[in-house]
Amino acid sequence: MSLRILQLYPKDDWFTGAAIQLRELTWGLKARGHDVVVATRPSETWEAKTGQAGVTHYALPMSSEVDLRSVRQLVGVLRRHRIQVVHAQKGKARTLAMLAGLFVRVPVLILNRGVSFPLDPFNRFGYTTRRVTAIVAVCESIKRGLVAQGVDGRKIHVIYSGTDTDRFHPGVDATAVRRELGLPPDAFLVTQVGVRSWKGNDDVIDAMATVAARAPHARLLIVGSRRPDVLLERARARGLDGRVHVWGYREDIPEILSASDCCVDASYAGLGLTGTLREALAVETAVIGTALEGNPELVIDGETGLLAPPRDPPALATAMLRMIGDAAFRQTTARAGRKLVEVKFSTRAKLDATEALYRRLVSERDRP
Repeated sequence: MSLRILQLYPKDDWFTGAAIQLRELTWGLKARGHDVVVATRPSETWEAKTGQAGVTHYALPMSSEVDLRSVRQLVGVLRRHRIQVVHAQKGKARTLAMLAGLFVRVPVLILNRGVSFPLDPFNRFGYTTRRVTAIVAVCESIKRGLVAQGVDGRKIHVIYSGTDTDRFHPGVDATAVRRELGLPPDAFLVTQVGVRSWKGNDDVIDAMATVAARAPHARLLIVGSRRPDVLLERARARGLDGRVHVWGYREDIPEILSASDCCVDASYAGLGLTGTLREALAVETAVIGTALEGNPELVIDGETGLLAPPRDPPALATAMLRMIGDAAFRQTTARAGRKLVEVKFSTRAKLDATEALYRRLVSERDRP
C-alpha cells in the first residue's frame, strides 16, 4: 500500500544532521513507492535538490509557531495531496500542523524528537496532546527522558537515526583529505565533526594539548566551524599551533572520517545520539564519545569504542592516548561498530522501522 506523506521541516538548512536524516528518509520512502511531499522554509538548495529527486517541495515561511500564513498554505498542501501522514521534524512544525488540523483532517501526526533538552510547559503540551498520534525518539535515552516528564511511553517509538552504509563504508578513499591537510605518513588524525557551544570543541582542544605532549605525531581536525579563528586561537593558546586544523562545512564527510584514525565527540548537553560517531563506525574508524544520553547505545565502552565523562578533558585525553597507543584495539572496536551500525543504525533499518510505523498508524486510524 502506497502512502501519502508530508515531511514538515521548519528550517532551511541542508548540511545539518537533521536535514541529512530528513532527505535520506524522504528519498528512501519515495524509492519504495510512496508519495512523499516535503515542506521547508524557503531554500534554493532544497528546491533544487528535491526537483532533481522528483520530490514535490513547498516553501513555507514557518516564521513562528502561530504563523497563520503558513497554516493557510499548509491546509492547501494537505488537501491537495490528501496527506495521510504528517511527520513533523521539529516542535514548530508540530504546532503548525495542529493548527492546520483545525481546518482539514490530519489522520496521523508524528513528532520527531532528537534532542534531550527539558520540555517547557508549552512544549510538554505538544507531546502529551491526543492530537499528536505518535512520537519518534532517536534513542532509548530520549524516550526515558520524555516518560520521566510525563509523556505516555506507549506513544513513543524508538527509531534510530540511520547512516547510508553504501556511502559510508570501509573502502572510502582517504588519500585526498590527508594530502589536503599536509599530514606526514605517521600522523595520527583525531577528528571532531560539528561545532556548537555544547559540542565540547574547547574540551577536545584542551585534551589535545595533553595528548600532543605524549604523542607529538597527533593532529586534530575540527569540521563545521563558521568562525575558525576562534578555535585556532584557543589551540595556539594551548601550544598547539600547527597541530590543529579547522574547516568549515564540507560534503566529503565519508572521506574525512575515513582519513581519520579516531573520531571524537565531546558533547555535554542536548544531544540524542551523535551522528558522526555512527558515520565514523560505518567507515570502520575508531570512536570516542561522551557517556551521555544515547551515545552508550552505539558506543559500547570497550567493545565498539570508548566513552568519557562529559566536560572532562583529562579523561578524554586518556581515551585518545589509548586509541593512539593500541592499534589492535582501534581496529577491533571499529569493526565491531561497523557491524552494529549495519544491524541497528543504518538507513535501511530506519526506513524499515519508519515505514512499518506509518502503515500501522494509518491502518489503526482507518478502522471504523
